Amino acid sequence: MNPGKDPARSPMESDPPGLRQNLNEQLEGIAEQLRALAQARDRLRGLLSAVLAIGGDLELPAVLHRIVTTAMELVDARYGALGVLAPSGDHLEQFLTAGLTDEERAALGGIDFPHGRGVLGHLIRHPEPLRVDDIPSHPSSVGFPPGHPPMRTLLGVAVTVRGEIYGDLYLSERRDGRPFDEDDEEVVRALAGAAGVAIENARLFGYVRESAEQFQRLLLPTLPDLSPFCGAAVYRTAAEPAGVGGDWYDAAVLPDRACAAVIGDVVGHDLHAAAAMAQARNMLRALLYDRRTPPGAVLTQLDRTVHAITDLPVTTACLARIEPAAEGSTLRWSTAGHLPPLVLTPDGGARYLHAEPGIPLGVDPGIHRPDHSVFLPGGAIVLLFTDGLVEHPGHPIDDRLDALLGLAAAHARLPLDGLVRTLADHHPSDGHDDLAVLAIRTPAENRPARHL
Repeated sequence: MNPGKDPARSPMESDPPGLRQNLNEQLEGIAEQLRALAQARDRLRGLLSAVLAIGGDLELPAVLHRIVTTAMELVDARYGALGVLAPSGDHLEQFLTAGLTDEERAALGGIDFPHGRGVLGHLIRHPEPLRVDDIPSHPSSVGFPPGHPPMRTLLGVAVTVRGEIYGDLYLSERRDGRPFDEDDEEVVRALAGAAGVAIENARLFGYVRESAEQFQRLLLPTLPDLSPFCGAAVYRTAAEPAGVGGDWYDAAVLPDRACAAVIGDVVGHDLHAAAAMAQARNMLRALLYDRRTPPGAVLTQLDRTVHAITDLPVTTACLARIEPAAEGSTLRWSTAGHLPPLVLTPDGGARYLHAEPGIPLGVDPGIHRPDHSVFLPGGAIVLLFTDGLVEHPGHPIDDRLDALLGLAAAHARLPLDGLVRTLADHHPSDGHDDLAVLAIRTPAENRPARHL
């Protein structure tokens, strides 16, 4: 053992002081680089999550709001807004905000949204990223309206869609009190690029859905004059997916003065379903004019006909024939795997006509569907509807049918067009399927039909 050495001392302690200081500085530098890499990794991960988030919506208002809130989260900003440019490109025609408290919104009550003056207008005229450390000191600042919360810092980035500026994304007040920095600007610029794609997708989705709904409406008939009966119908496309569907309806007064009404639902949400719907409806109208044929026989003949000449997907349907009778009407109906009719009577009664449902069209054209009949008083309403009005994955179908019955009974005194719109507006379903409602009111007074 060497008495000149202390075994408890480390090699670093025996190094010269300058070498130890240099080594410490290097270690601190490496640690700082590791922290920066971890921060960059976390920010990149946040950016990717934000991009996925804004791409998950297809409704344009939801997309715009998601863009603002995700940008706020990325840079930890207290306030955010998205200004949408007018077609002229010189002012804002829409201004969406996020981060304001209820009290702050109340303080701004009655004040019009910004249209692009001041610092916001600077970004419109000069669409490069803008970072401002003190808004009141900026040459373009014109001040805030009364009641506006104090804001000092600003980060603004233009959002482009298909090469044209769509609007500007604004962020204010980092929660740590520091001005926005270059890293904030870089990540928000990246988000703005993804936002442009999300906005374009939402606009295309809206256009496709609007076109699909218009196309569907062109395929469906405008109800003719059903005198002495009254009729009304409504059709709504599904919230998603956007596309034409297979819901259909029709009604007509037949030569023997009976009123025929039908509603159906072709499986699918595509052009094939829409084309099959149109074919089935047209064939059925021709078959209905075979006088006094019971509804069950008409559905069977329809099944055989479409099976022979076209490829009809599985289709449910409910066909009703309402015949004038002394002091009321006789309702004869048959279903092909469809939901039962709902009858509302003038005395406030409401009930479903539950009966043997039969099998859907397109399954076995050789099977006959049973007929049913019931007496209706004058002024009764027969409601036919598709399952899009009541289906909800979170509730049993009987629960949703009960909800519809209550809704219909509560609004039974509305005019027919108001009744069907109310049912469509406040439907108890989850809204993820097309829906159609057809309502027929029987005459208040009837004379027995003449047998022609």
